[in-house]
Amino acid sequence: MKKNKIIIASTTLLLATILMSSNNASTKIFKYFNLGSNKELTTGIESLHIQAPKLPSSISFAGEQVPLNDWEVRERLDRELVVNCNLHSSTIFLIKKANRFFPTIEKILAENNIPDDFKYLCMAESGLDNVVSPSGASGFWQFMRGTAPSYGLFISTEIDERYNLEKATLAACKYLLEAKNTTGSWAAAAAGYNMGIVGIQNQINKQGSSNYYDLYLNSETSRYLSRIIALKTIYENQNNYGFYLDKDDLYPVLATKEIEVNGSEDWYNFAKNNNTSYKMIRKLNPWIREPKLINKEKRTYFVSIPK
Repeated sequence: MKKNKIIIASTTLLLATILMSSNNASTKIFKYFNLGSNKELTTGIESLHIQAPKLPSSISFAGEQVPLNDWEVRERLDRELVVNCNLHSSTIFLIKKANRFFPTIEKILAENNIPDDFKYLCMAESGLDNVVSPSGASGFWQFMRGTAPSYGLFISTEIDERYNLEKATLAACKYLLEAKNTTGSWAAAAAGYNMGIVGIQNQINKQGSSNYYDLYLNSETSRYLSRIIALKTIYENQNNYGFYLDKDDLYPVLATKEIEVNGSEDWYNFAKNNNTSYKMIRKLNPWIREPKLINKEKRTYFVSIPK
């Protein structure tokens, strides 16, 4: 019985392929029956309708206008828009996760006078996830282990604050303010987040232009800001780019409360004592890196638990 089904399925697929590849202009649609049912399915070249996503007539980033009249800038941005519009599953998950994490990021950016658009830099950096890059950059804001302490992030075998969204966002604010003060623009500051403040400033000095969009940069950094702006464009105009998510599709902000910890702690016991699970402690506090906290530095931590 199974062999017969395989033979029928293979024959159906072969006929479909032949029909679709036919040069006969009248063969635009073919029909076949779903195995195991009487439901007739229709498919073919007429079911394909692929369009290029359109760039808005004007775009700004962090209050600075993007010069779309420059063909190189326009085509670079167009490339990232096409790519990210067609990474359907990835972009859908970004939109879902943004609903949970953007409120925290937006609040800290605003408190530190960083343009709200930099939340899309975080989206581009890590996909709003605590990932680790091949070079070892970690967390939502992708700080390197050597750089993180300079911006107030504590790292030990027990704790890694690169994975603390609030503290890492504050550290990113400090970095971006330094980059803006050094380079003179938010666009160049964003590029500096990718290639380093010294790296972007060296290019400004060598090329004799402080305008980010006039700089010739390496491929990764050239694409970096364009990807950020493309993600912003898609997120703020979702229906225009084919993304239709209902409110209940989005990941909700989690209801939590904080418990102060300033001594040593066994996180297994901590979870039991607070009527939750060790898994939930680690999920809500990814900056905790070991089952136990010795805390020889006597630091104070605020641990999130379900409310």
